[in-house]
Amino acid sequence: MIAAKEIALVSIFTALLIGGQLVLSGISGIEVVTVLLLSFSFYFGIKRGLLVATAFSILRCFILGFFLNIIILYLIYYNLFVVVFGLLGKKFKKILNFKRHAILIAVAVLMTVFFTLLDNTIATFYFGYTWEAAKRYYLLSLTAVVPQVICTFVTVLFLLPILIKLYTLTKFK
Repeated sequence: MIAAKEIALVSIFTALLIGGQLVLSGISGIEVVTVLLLSFSFYFGIKRGLLVATAFSILRCFILGFFLNIIILYLIYYNLFVVVFGLLGKKFKKILNFKRHAILIAVAVLMTVFFTLLDNTIATFYFGYTWEAAKRYYLLSLTAVVPQVICTFVTVLFLLPILIKLYTLTKFK
């Protein structure tokens, strides 16, 4: 029974991430994956978070297509993301207060910027961009990273406490 609950928790949350990404995919820079995976990893831990992040990274390809650079990006970034926020959840004992919430917001914003930098770096090497093309690619990515940072700030500010409260109401610990 415990294994079935674990599988259900990971499966439902993976589906939630994919659904959240799909619903907002048409609006550049607006997303809920960050706050959802952050809250999940923070509350449910690294092991469960890694299962969700890896399943999300691979399964989304069945819907949006298999692109090696994106698979590499997602597998590296989201698993690192889970480790960062899973460790913070352990350190903060799953409890939010003003200071901890502010730290989580700041780290989420930094991770969002890191996602874009990692994406740009992987794309530069994968596609063999020249130095000039890489510079242009990095500059063009600002059009996506600015709204993403704003979105991350707002969603983590307002939704994280709500999600953590909802998790405390479940029978999962």
